[in-house]
Amino acid sequence: MQKMLATATGRSCGYGTAPTASSTPTGAAIPYNVLYPLGITTSGPPLGDGDADARVLIQITSVASTAEQVEWMADKARAALLTRSGGTYTNVITIAGCAVIDRELDKEEGISVSSGVYSYVQRYVLTVTTLGS
Repeated sequence: MQKMLATATGRSCGYGTAPTASSTPTGAAIPYNVLYPLGITTSGPPLGDGDADARVLIQITSVASTAEQVEWMADKARAALLTRSGGTYTNVITIAGCAVIDRELDKEEGISVSSGVYSYVQRYVLTVTTLGS
């Protein structure tokens, strides 16, 4: 997912922290996104069973130096996750052993600023199902 966000937005994406100087494609230069895993809830049989589904909650925090720039970055992240073409999602999300069968924007907290750094928080729910072996 982190690689998909970096590729689709054209900006680096950190995992739980800001990207590093060696992150591709833009290093630690802002604007960038940070991906946070927020947990999984399952329904039906245990995850791993052939009929199991789960809801994977993730957060994407866009970081920039201006309000306009952070809104632009949040728009790029939203488009990366939710844009469809011909009924299928444009950008594939790969999770080992699972197939992502649905995506939805759960909550947007919007812009906040601290010490001149702007952030924009979005939470998404991915619905996944176990792939048969």
